[in-house]
Formats: sequence, structure tokens, C-alpha cells
Amino acid sequence: MVSIKKIARDIGVSTATVSNALTGKGRVSEAMVARIRARAEELGYRPSVAARALKTGQTGILGLVMPDLTNPLFPRIAQTLSLAAETRQLGILIADSRGSADEQGEALRRLVGRGVDGLLVVPQKGTTPDPMPVPMAIINTASDPTNSVSADHAGGGALIARHIADIGHRKVVILGGDRVSEVQRDRIAGMTRALRDDMGHRVCWGEVGVAQAVAEVQAGATAIMTTSDLIALQVRSELMRAQISVPGQVSLTGFDDMSFAPIMHPALTTVAQDVDEIAHRAIEILTARIAGTPSDREGQTVPMRLVLRQSTSIPTHPAQRRSIP
Repeated sequence: MVSIKKIARDIGVSTATVSNALTGKGRVSEAMVARIRARAEELGYRPSVAARALKTGQTGILGLVMPDLTNPLFPRIAQTLSLAAETRQLGILIADSRGSADEQGEALRRLVGRGVDGLLVVPQKGTTPDPMPVPMAIINTASDPTNSVSADHAGGGALIARHIADIGHRKVVILGGDRVSEVQRDRIAGMTRALRDDMGHRVCWGEVGVAQAVAEVQAGATAIMTTSDLIALQVRSELMRAQISVPGQVSLTGFDDMSFAPIMHPALTTVAQDVDEIAHRAIEILTARIAGTPSDREGQTVPMRLVLRQSTSIPTHPAQRRSIP
């Protein structure tokens, strides 16, 4: 088995430097970290979990609790967090709370029982995870006081609303899935704050809201802004049943840039989270808490990015649009 001592001899540094480079601790230059990790990969080095536990009292394993792995967004986040953990020579155990607040608590306790050093949690909407005897990092939204890091959901909502305003829409529908969700409320708050004074809007929610949104379009609304790509996909189906064309009669937007967004017909205008950056910050924050040195980036949000596609366009009827400056 390849040892840290072998890597240290090959590079010409101390074993402490190699250990710090592989675990992301201490002060080691980025260039040296890259050299050490490259040599470790070449040699096939794998840290001994048992040895680490004996030396540090830590297992090098983190726990991750996701709210619903059937949602296409969450497996992508879980995978990215796992990759970010690997860069620090850490492993991740993943649990799915399956849409249940009770199961969320049970999943957290099971992971603690497995000996994880810390917990990453994407909480069930409207819940605060139970306190645990190990450090925890929450990935939610800025309005959650326990949030450790998140996308700027309100900022993403503003990006979408400004785009809809800039291309001339003045009567719009905002459609959310569940009022309980802090994320969706923040997204809608960002949208409404970014609307211009000459724009009228109606906020709708849930299954009833989908039908209301279609009725609003039939009454003259020219754009529907949704709080997720999944909701946008559902709305697209209802608009097709009502023989309302997108974007000919109504522009449609989503949120999160899920894998199916670019292959919808028409391709969906949406906003994308920087999942890589969120994952790296979450791992950084949690490992800092485990080490007893909180990160100075706790509670910060990561900007979102507008993704323009073919589902939005200038309103076709002159009476339905605002003059564009």
C-alpha cells in the first residue's frame, strides 16, 4: 500500500505537508497541493479511514440528507457535493428523506449513528433540521436563518423578471408550487420586486394555480414565470391542451436549468444555479466547523445565471406589450 511517506519522499516535502495538502488543511500553496495530489493519484494512494480515525478521532465521512431524490435537481446536487468532498479526501453517505419531515430527522440520526464527522442538509421545505451532536451545514435559501450557503434565489427571480420586462411584457403570471417552500417564496419575492411599475401581475400556487395561469393567458396575460422547470413543464402541457402556443401567445420561464430544459419544445428560458460553487462552499463551511474554525463565507449566496432560450419572445399583439426603450 502506498503511504504518505512515499509521496513525501517523491516530492521532497514533509509528511505533514502531504497530509495537509490531501486533507485541505494547513497552509500549502495551490501549486504544491496540485503536485502532491497528482503524485498521489499516480501512485494510487488511498487514505486509511481506520488510521485517520485512530489519529484524529474522525472518520473522514460526511452525511448528506436530501429532500427528494426523485426530483432531477437533487441527484445533481448530491453528485456535485460528493465530488467536492473527494477533493478533500472525504467520503459521503447519502440519505433521502423522501418528502417527509419525520424521515428527515430519522435520516440525520441514522447518519450520526454511522459515525459521520458532520452533516450536510438540503432541508424539507418549511422545516428546520433537528439539532444533532455533530456540526451541520444547511443548503437552503437566504431567508432561512439557519442557511449556511445557497444560490441567490431572489436574485435569480429578479433576472427572469427583468428579462420578461425588457422584452416588453406588461401583464404576467407568477406560478409557484408550494407556499411553504422558503426557496419558492424567495424566488417569487425576487420576481415581484423586479417588475416595473407599469406591469400587472398575479401570483398563483399549486395545481389550482396551473389552471389559473392558463385562464389568465386566455384573459390577456402574455408571460408565465414559474418557480421551477418541473412546474414549467406541467404548464407547457396544459397550454398545449388549451391550444395556446409558446412563445407565440405566451412566454414561459422556468427555474434551475434541469437536464430536460434545453430539449423541451420550445427550449425553456430559465436560470441556472452554480451547483459546483455551492457544493465547494458547503464542504468548506462544514469542514471548517468540524475543525472548530468557522468559515467567513457562512450565510453567503451564490449568484444565479440567466439562460435564454426559445420559450420567451416579444409579445405579438401591440396592445399587450409595453413600449421597449
